[in-house]
Amino acid sequence: MAKLLPHIKGPQDLKGLNIKQLEQLAEEIRITMINTVSETGGHLAPNLGMVELTIALHQVFDSPVDKFVFDVGHQSYVHKLLTGRQDRFDTLRQYGGLSGFPKYQESEHDVFNTGHSSTSISAALGLALARDKKKEDYHVVGIIGDGALTGGMAFEALNHAGHLGTNLIIILNDNEMSIASNVGALSSYLTRMRSDPMYYKGKEEIEHLLKRLPAGGKVLKVMDRLKDSLKYLVVPGMLFEELGFTYFGPVDGHNFSSLKSVLQSAKKSKGPVLVHVLTTKGKGYKPAEENPDLFHGIGPFDVKTGTPKKSAGPPKYTQVFSDTLREIARQNEKIVAVTAAMPGGTGIDKFAEEFPDRAYDVGIAEQHAVTMSAGLAAGGFKPVVAVYSTFLQRAYDQILHDVCLQNLPVVFALDRAGIVGDDGETHQGLFDFAYLRNIPRMVIMAPKDENELRHMLYTAVEYDGPIALRYPRGQGVGVPMEDSLHRLPIGQGEVLREGKDMSIIAVGNRVYPSLEAAELLAAEGIDAAVINARFVKPLDAELIISQAEKTGRVLTVEEHVLAGGFGSAVLELLALKGISVEIYNLAVPDEFVQHGQADIFRRKYRLDAAGIAETVKQRFFSQSKVKHIWQRG
Repeated sequence: MAKLLPHIKGPQDLKGLNIKQLEQLAEEIRITMINTVSETGGHLAPNLGMVELTIALHQVFDSPVDKFVFDVGHQSYVHKLLTGRQDRFDTLRQYGGLSGFPKYQESEHDVFNTGHSSTSISAALGLALARDKKKEDYHVVGIIGDGALTGGMAFEALNHAGHLGTNLIIILNDNEMSIASNVGALSSYLTRMRSDPMYYKGKEEIEHLLKRLPAGGKVLKVMDRLKDSLKYLVVPGMLFEELGFTYFGPVDGHNFSSLKSVLQSAKKSKGPVLVHVLTTKGKGYKPAEENPDLFHGIGPFDVKTGTPKKSAGPPKYTQVFSDTLREIARQNEKIVAVTAAMPGGTGIDKFAEEFPDRAYDVGIAEQHAVTMSAGLAAGGFKPVVAVYSTFLQRAYDQILHDVCLQNLPVVFALDRAGIVGDDGETHQGLFDFAYLRNIPRMVIMAPKDENELRHMLYTAVEYDGPIALRYPRGQGVGVPMEDSLHRLPIGQGEVLREGKDMSIIAVGNRVYPSLEAAELLAAEGIDAAVINARFVKPLDAELIISQAEKTGRVLTVEEHVLAGGFGSAVLELLALKGISVEIYNLAVPDEFVQHGQADIFRRKYRLDAAGIAETVKQRFFSQSKVKHIWQRG
């Protein structure tokens, strides 16, 4: 049987395919995605569940005239394969290759860049309003998962879209999963809808029955109330209907005939429409179906067994955090853990297994997670909010207003801080120093290695105020782990290497590369001191000032954006104290960091050992000075 996928150059090539051909195409797409992601890593399970739905969308609608907005966007691989990007699909998430998310720079079929959750309905509504204002005629389709529907922003958009009444189609991809299993009352509501055989036609049957009953006066009013009550009782989708949407579904998201029929009906409808589609996350690949949370976002794996390809080495920072938090919690019953739909990614899943009544997964609702934690702290508990750095950005006002303003002892454990690599610009954890440092009462720490992470976490839970601990993705350095835990003095750094010619002040995971750089510089006659700052706020002012005055030259190093980061804090300190020295801040410049292996960008931005050493030579020492120091030494 001849393959179909190589002949699909764009959505127009789907128009003439019959059901049997579409099923063959779906199987070829699944094989292509499995084989590719097994090499590149990526979001496999969400895309396997979206195959038939994405094909049907492109067959019924006319992209790029009709606009598709994918919520989060981690389920857009099928869309990429159908829109002229097959020949580059093996570059997925690689440096210079295809993004793992929709990106308008890649294709005219990607109309809105996404990466974070619960944004699609708002964006789609904006596109629909722009269409109406320009008096144009096309369809706008937002595709959102039931997990993303736990985000409050999605309901804000549903409420507004229903109020406006403009033509808009929302596809609710209901697979009962976000990354981990969904939580909350809305999830339970959708689950009941999945199992209810009396869906959309129930509304019509009830209304037909009531029309046959006597009307007029009190009877009519009673019948209207009865009609509404019965609709709430038996008709799925009433939540969406009451918000102003016409509801279609639930429909089998893996049946082409059903999908095409309901999408055609939605296309003909006026006003806002919600199509409820039931899919299976990981569909068609047994390991992903059986373990969808593992295959939500996975690194390279063995296709035959589904086993991830793991490299030997030190434990990951996430694992160290998880182990240490449980160790501390065994001695302190006031500790509770909070996460926003990321129990596995943050290590809170292990905490929940051991302390099920002290762990809370709030769904994709970072704002709620932070303010709920503030309430827990106000009630006498010690909440540890474990969240990726890039996602905590979504709760800035809650950190400022609900936690710091009240000086509540909430611990923020920021995983995936710094350059995260393959997920790219929407997921880089490069802004946390800046968005936390300006808030009064906030303390910010960053460990140089996994052993220091343990002590910082212990310090954080013992601290009586808001405090943030940020640590990188991936494996630790491989240092010995101390058995006992101790508190670190707040705002105190440490000198790791003495030096008389200049001072390298580094923070977090750039401390060890700075030490390596100092050794490279020593070989060329430059004697550099290396300081582990430990704290971004409060700074160790005494140590920094003494080192600056001692050497007269300061290089700050951080894996964070330049603006508002650690280096900026050091500059502010020295300016405030009236200390004039040669100083240079080495950090990520004022640009969004694309996708690709993290080490590529560390080399690019001179944040590796060789780059740090080269920066020191170029910025602080002319060739004659280097020679003079060498001769003097």
